[in-house]
Amino acid sequence: MPAASDYIPVVILILGVAAVALTILALTYLIGPKRRGAIKQSVYESGVDPVGDARRRFNVRFYLVAVLFLVFDVEVVFLYPWAVIFPKLRAADGAEQRWAAELAQAGFTPGFLAVGIGIFFVLLTVGFLYEWRKGIFRWD
Repeated sequence: MPAASDYIPVVILILGVAAVALTILALTYLIGPKRRGAIKQSVYESGVDPVGDARRRFNVRFYLVAVLFLVFDVEVVFLYPWAVIFPKLRAADGAEQRWAAELAQAGFTPGFLAVGIGIFFVLLTVGFLYEWRKGIFRWD
């Protein structure tokens, strides 16, 4: 169990980040421009004046592509730890042998990891093919 003193660097980091954020906000308020007016107070959207209602409907394909992006983005997040551990586990030598032995005792052998990532890719491929057959990638 970690001691309370082990968390001191984390607390210092959080306090440092908070201090930098508050300093930036204070400096922006103190030395930033103070001009006010109708043009300065108007809504600004990506360099274009807003036209129409903000609640107009979007094509559902926009949302489906966004969800697909998130799925494959999360895939990379799950794939990264596997890609770091797998080569170390297969070619454990020297100091990493004890670490690899502990992982193997817990059931994380190279074969187990390979089967696990294989199942992961099969599920993602099935989902990708399903989306493709539904016509998500066709922009008529």
